[in-house]
Amino acid sequence: MAERENQTNVEIKKLNKEELDQVAGGNAEQTSNDSRFLNSLNGSTDRYGVARITWSFGAHTSEITKGWATVGIRAEVNWGGGDYGKRNRYYLDGKEITQEEARQHAMEVTGHYMTEKDWMW
Repeated sequence: MAERENQTNVEIKKLNKEELDQVAGGNAEQTSNDSRFLNSLNGSTDRYGVARITWSFGAHTSEITKGWATVGIRAEVNWGGGDYGKRNRYYLDGKEITQEEARQHAMEVTGHYMTEKDWMW
């Protein structure tokens, strides 16, 4: 019983941006989701799964970066490889924003509002 009590009293630490950059796997999933979102939003990219992003060795990052640019977002897209674990970064008017804020901006620009279930298929 004491062991179980100790397990529930674990301190949770919020990661800062530098620590988040070290979380493995976030980039391929983020990049895959970016392609799916942009494809459904305005057709500016193809739809790629995580495996395709990972094994394409960065071949689709330029396409996805250009897709974000069509809605006024500057994106730094990472696919894996040497940048494995490094998260994507999104900028609006020079200010870094979250992926969710980038999506919201993109929907406002295009007037095409979607929920996750509309593009995550």
